[in-house]
Amino acid sequence: MIRGRCWKLGDNISTDHIISGKYKFSAIDNLEAMLPHVLEEVIPEFYKKVAKGDVIVGGKNFGKGSSREHAPRLLKLLGISAVIAKSFAHIFYRNAINIGLPVIVAQTIPEVSETEDIIEIDLANAVVRNVTKGIEEKFKPFPKELMMILESGGIVEYIKKYGVPPWVRSTE
Repeated sequence: MIRGRCWKLGDNISTDHIISGKYKFSAIDNLEAMLPHVLEEVIPEFYKKVAKGDVIVGGKNFGKGSSREHAPRLLKLLGISAVIAKSFAHIFYRNAINIGLPVIVAQTIPEVSETEDIIEIDLANAVVRNVTKGIEEKFKPFPKELMMILESGGIVEYIKKYGVPPWVRSTE
């Protein structure tokens, strides 16, 4: 069960909104040096305001733009426990899963939620709740393989624990 405070964002939040490209090489080997710049143009000093377990709720096309995997990594490093949005850019969605950051597609919760609301996510039963508003929404459950990756904390941890996934084909 995930439970956290909501940070409401709008439509078309790009990877550049999450972490501007101007920082991509200056701290490439030190992600923690990038943390003060996460969402800085959307929510000034976000890194000082966010708390471990908080949840981002976005609109349509969350994570659009470049394939910069720093974007979901930095959100997770700041303590974001999940991102809920009406839709995601495919590459952001997959990068988030690969690092163990749950990304939930929902339609009602993004409409009714506001910053500071309390959000609960039950991944096992595919339910998201806005506790503050008393609204619950079912979402499409993750396939077993993706749940295993999320439960492991990402694909690297999955491989350390279980080895190469059986659904990965050998090139030999």
